[in-house]
Amino acid sequence: MGSSETPKIVNGINLDQLFATIEQIKGNGEIAKFKFRARNKWIGGTHNQATVKDFFGALQEDDSREAAVYHLDEPPVLLGTNEGSNPVEYLLVALSGCLTTTMVAHSAAKGIEIRGVESRYEGDIDLRGFLGLSEDIPVGYQAIRVFFKIDADVTEAQKEEMIKMAQKYSPVFNTITRSAPVKVQLDQA
Repeated sequence: MGSSETPKIVNGINLDQLFATIEQIKGNGEIAKFKFRARNKWIGGTHNQATVKDFFGALQEDDSREAAVYHLDEPPVLLGTNEGSNPVEYLLVALSGCLTTTMVAHSAAKGIEIRGVESRYEGDIDLRGFLGLSEDIPVGYQAIRVFFKIDADVTEAQKEEMIKMAQKYSPVFNTITRSAPVKVQLDQA
């Protein structure tokens, strides 16, 4: 692409850059291997603070962005002081961002222009599992429901296909639904 050419942008996604990245990854799969990180520090009670700053990706460490700080807490009914959203709400937030980003980017790659996307998320938890009151009740979400509104000049069937595509390629959706192994251990550092 010459310097005088305008990049092709769909849904705010630079398609020239997207397709160039895909070609680079086809030539060297190591470019696609990322390691994201988060740190957490307990503040008091049910309040703790998570920080996201650096990550490894595209064959290098990247600490070029400002740190993002997230306060996590519980509402008073769950013994907290509302200093932040609770962790299970952050899970819904992560799912919302990943499904939306995935839908927008993959739709752009297919040339589907989107004017707007809105979604809402609901999750059901029975605290008897968390509190250890019943071995028969799962700890964590028992069900999550997602509802999308898509404003685009496509058919309802195409909107359904966009939702399926978002699920197929969303890392957060796939982590939740396929349960990635998580190893928890004491830090010796």
